[in-house]
Amino acid sequence: MHASLPTSTILIVDDTPQNLTVLGELLKPYYHVRAANSGERTLRAAVTEPRPDLILLDVMMPDMDGHEVLRRLRSDARTREIPVIFVTAMVATEDEEHGLELGAVDYITKPFNPSIVLARVRTQLELKQARDRLAAQNDWLEREVERRMHENRLIQDLSVRALACLAEARDNETGQHIVRTQIYVELLAKALLTHERFQKALAGPKLGMIVKAAPLHDIGKVGIPDAILLKPGKLSAEEFEIMKTHTTIGSEAIGRAMAQALTGADPALAEVADSAFAFLQVAQDIALGHQEKWDGSGYPAGSAGDAIPVAARLMALADVFDALMSRRVYKPPMTLDEATAIILEGRGKHFDPAVVDAFVAQREQFAEIAARFADPA
Repeated sequence: MHASLPTSTILIVDDTPQNLTVLGELLKPYYHVRAANSGERTLRAAVTEPRPDLILLDVMMPDMDGHEVLRRLRSDARTREIPVIFVTAMVATEDEEHGLELGAVDYITKPFNPSIVLARVRTQLELKQARDRLAAQNDWLEREVERRMHENRLIQDLSVRALACLAEARDNETGQHIVRTQIYVELLAKALLTHERFQKALAGPKLGMIVKAAPLHDIGKVGIPDAILLKPGKLSAEEFEIMKTHTTIGSEAIGRAMAQALTGADPALAEVADSAFAFLQVAQDIALGHQEKWDGSGYPAGSAGDAIPVAARLMALADVFDALMSRRVYKPPMTLDEATAIILEGRGKHFDPAVVDAFVAQREQFAEIAARFADPA
């Protein structure tokens, strides 16, 4: 007894009405059956609802034979996955091999043996349903993996932002400083993406890591005493030396986090750990090097030129521009022209010349960001 798959639709194709009648009467008790009597009608029927789950395709037809119909079905993304059983009176082995090479899943020979037809149809429909279930599961898994990755990225971003806000909460600056400088860094990085001196440092996921790590540039300020950090006036030489240690405090804190994470780390998570450590290394570069200067007169190490990590060079200009354009208890905000003049004065001294050039090319965008995310009056 043949157990049907009642929701399945079968398209039978033959230019001989008698053959369509025989196959139709055999299959209709078990399946929804549609029919076509030419190649062109087959191609139209294959993309018309209800879409066929299986096609029984006659090989020998005028105008367009079954082989050409199958080629076209396989070349169309909409019909590529529909299984096709060739129906033929030909018995030559080479004909069968040719059809299978084109992508047919089986052969049924004329005259029809009802039991064989029903058995092969059911087998191919069960295989298709299994493939469809597997494809649906794979789609679900891909969506779930993407959802989890998005969730993890969001958690990472929020964690970074929370740490950055913790540092800013102890300073005279506001959370908008984090937002502005992060966008400035992104503008500079994208402008320099194809620059020969910056391509390697910004390739692949590196640019995104730099942008995400930018808010952690002043994380080391949590270790600076309030009397110095919150002092409204100019710092003394001794106080400034202490203030300068925020770079090493931040770098060392990130370094300790990486070292502790390595202790007892699960080897199975090595790939994830590598990605996380790459991000933290970028954050460490920014925290340690964003006060370095192109001519070597910065701190803490007095590094110069390309010895300063790219991420730190981008952050250096973004941080200074934001400070110049922002109101502080000890100074009013500068105009865009005033801030630009100081940045240009620092070209080749404080800042990498290429970074300054990238800033100049996008000066109006910088001004727009400064206005859009301005601190409350």
